[in-house]
Amino acid sequence: MFDGRDLGDAERMIDDWQTGIEARAAQARELSTRLAAVTATVRSDDGLVELTVGSTGDLVRLELGEGIRGRPAAETARDIMATLRAARRALTAEITEVTTATVGAESETGRAVIEAYERLRGPDE
Repeated sequence: MFDGRDLGDAERMIDDWQTGIEARAAQARELSTRLAAVTATVRSDDGLVELTVGSTGDLVRLELGEGIRGRPAAETARDIMATLRAARRALTAEITEVTTATVGAESETGRAVIEAYERLRGPDE
C-alpha cells in the first residue's frame, strides 16, 4: 500500500507540520510577553490631565496639574474621560504594531488580538 517514497514524503510532511506548529507557538509566547509590557501615556491638550493605561486598557496612573483646581468638576471629568479614550487609541496603535511585528496583522491570531483591542478602545468621537 505504501512504497518507500510515499512514506518518506509523509514523514517530511509531518516534520514540516510539527515545525510550523512549534514556530507559531513560539510566536504566540513572544506576542504574549510583548503585549503584557505595552502601555500608553497621553496628556490632555491643556496639559492638566496626564494618564497611563496598561496593556489591558485599564487606568494605571493619573496625574492632574495644579491648574485643575479652578475648574468645574464636570469639566475635569470630561477631560479625564477624553484623555482616557485617547490613551486607549494610542494603546491600540501600539498593540497593532507589536502584533504585526510578531505574528502578522493578517494571521488569525493577529486579527483576533487587534479586533479585541479595537473593541476595548471604543468608538471614536
